[in-house]
Amino acid sequence: MTDIFDNKILCKSCNVEMSPLELTKSGFVLRAVNCPKCNIRILHPKDEQEYKNFTNLRKKQFNVKMRFVGNSYAVSIPKEIVNFIKDHERIMDDMVKLCFEEFGRLSLDFGCKTPDCNDKLKEDIRRVN
Repeated sequence: MTDIFDNKILCKSCNVEMSPLELTKSGFVLRAVNCPKCNIRILHPKDEQEYKNFTNLRKKQFNVKMRFVGNSYAVSIPKEIVNFIKDHERIMDDMVKLCFEEFGRLSLDFGCKTPDCNDKLKEDIRRVN
């Protein structure tokens, strides 16, 4: 199926050809077109919907249980979040980056997208331990 942004798009107000543009918002790359004359921007509908799904998910607060497993604690990640990450083709590997940001706040980073990045992450974890 052909993408609408693969075609020439004319500005509705001034009839000038719009140029492709990529915007980054909260880690998302949004495809857009921009009119050089009147500076009107149009976001790709699919990218805009995915970003809305992300902001809706981001606003939710999940209550999850912390369980004792072996010599460590485990926290379950809600299926909604895991499905969102998988849908956006981010690599889910065994290793994620865990940071103790401040008192009462932990963060997980699923951002490693290449095997090289995962090797570096494993090396960082070994260095900390």
